[in-house]
Amino acid sequence: MSEVISIANQKGGVGKTTTAVNLAASLAASEKKVLLVDIDPQANATSGFGFSRSDYEYNIYHVLLDIKDVSDVRLKTSMENLDLVPSNIGLVGIEKEFYDKDVKGKEMILKNKLAEVVSEYDYVIIDTPPALGPITVNALSASDSVIIPIQCEFYALEGLAQLLNTVKLIKKTINPRLTIKGFLPTMYTSQNNLSKQVFSDLKQHFKSKLFVENKTSSYIVIPRNVKLAESPSFGKPIIEYDIKSQGSRAYQNLAQSILAS
Repeated sequence: MSEVISIANQKGGVGKTTTAVNLAASLAASEKKVLLVDIDPQANATSGFGFSRSDYEYNIYHVLLDIKDVSDVRLKTSMENLDLVPSNIGLVGIEKEFYDKDVKGKEMILKNKLAEVVSEYDYVIIDTPPALGPITVNALSASDSVIIPIQCEFYALEGLAQLLNTVKLIKKTINPRLTIKGFLPTMYTSQNNLSKQVFSDLKQHFKSKLFVENKTSSYIVIPRNVKLAESPSFGKPIIEYDIKSQGSRAYQNLAQSILAS
């Protein structure tokens, strides 16, 4: 069975795209067929695989408007088992399109479009924008589960209740199968007391929803890592840019934890 996983948090700069790109790549490296759907108008997941606007004519915007199917716009990445549905800044206009034209069932458009291809993949990973608008609602409506990255910095838990309420509401009204797959601490620095405190808070409130490394049973955290920060500028996921880096090992551990669940 295919699994559709959204990476979501309405706060920006928490590592959503980094997680979407590198989890998708690590699952593909484990010989799973993966589709990465970039549904963020910033299109960072798209550029993170080395694609620029001139490399493709159509993108997720045209899929959501029912002009194109997912199979028409998906791109082959440098990784054998990984396809990408690209995004573009034009996606910022989708909310206006939805409401100006009073599109019926607009919350289910992505789910319905993905239904045409989902059986071709083991995992579909959706990179969402830093907002709780119609785009993120579409992503959550289409998903089996959601991973919530939380940066180990000040204000990390601020606004989390709003996201959890959104997930609860979507589960109750649109998508009863939606679950929280887990919370993922990101940008962790072991020498930083604030990082330790935020991680401690996460363990206190969400211990059962933190990812655990299979071999050591230790909690999986994504470290603040130079190689991880550099890799998007080279258009590569960390597993292709520096497979032995701390960041790469962390995302490989996350993929293995998900594969074992």
